[in-house]
Amino acid sequence: MKPIEFTKMHGLGNDFMVIDDLQQQLKISSEQIRQLADRNTGVGFDQLLVVSPPTVDDAEFDYRIFNADGDEVEHCGNGARCFARFVSDRRLTTSQSIRVNTLMGVITLVLQANGEVTVRMGVPEFEPANIPFIATKQALFYELEVAGEALSVGAVGIGNPHVVIRVEDVNTAEVERLGPLLERHPSFPNRVNVGFMQIINRQHAALRVYERGVGETKACGTGACAAVAVGHAQGLLDNSAVVSLPGGDLRLNWLNRETSIEMTGPCSTVFEGLTKI
Repeated sequence: MKPIEFTKMHGLGNDFMVIDDLQQQLKISSEQIRQLADRNTGVGFDQLLVVSPPTVDDAEFDYRIFNADGDEVEHCGNGARCFARFVSDRRLTTSQSIRVNTLMGVITLVLQANGEVTVRMGVPEFEPANIPFIATKQALFYELEVAGEALSVGAVGIGNPHVVIRVEDVNTAEVERLGPLLERHPSFPNRVNVGFMQIINRQHAALRVYERGVGETKACGTGACAAVAVGHAQGLLDNSAVVSLPGGDLRLNWLNRETSIEMTGPCSTVFEGLTKI
């Protein structure tokens, strides 16, 4: 078994194990990730974040993301903020604006003077084939049948697929029942993250997210972006809004449909440690 150094971090309670692969050059399997993610016998986390050497010319790092079930995924907004803080604190970069390469392409992470991080998350994708989502045509509302019930949803890609359901009260939303059913709905070939959105006013929404491969998390950055993108497209939210998640608030700004949506929020280091795989 090989010892590895890691840092435990979180963004609004969405927690991560972060590994510097620049120095350690690790080989890690899906089974090992699942073991490390176990909150009783491992480190415990929602996602594993790996800092790797860049594979494209216009990025400082590759940013790799693995869900607790071991699957590699395209994007994680809360993780991106922690990634930026990690590489800065470790002095792996001196940049205040850090370009990193992900499975969805290159994104920019901007360190703020108050310790928060702004992430330019990319342009929201509404074309069903690009989410990916099986639908006959693009629409603001789609009807999905789940356990014999017809649900009206919005769908969008934020580098990863999201479905957003409007609810009257997030506290009573059927997250545990509907989340896993929608996550594996046949209309989403790569599975989907499921957001339950309550509109408080045009500048404020409350949100709970059932993340694919993880379950409900305290916060989801791409989920917050998806909620604002869908809410704005449906005429429910302004293009700048606060999204309140169980772990805290994120600030979102989306200038127009041709521009990247920006997310700003905090990130924290919990502890550093050494484990074996």
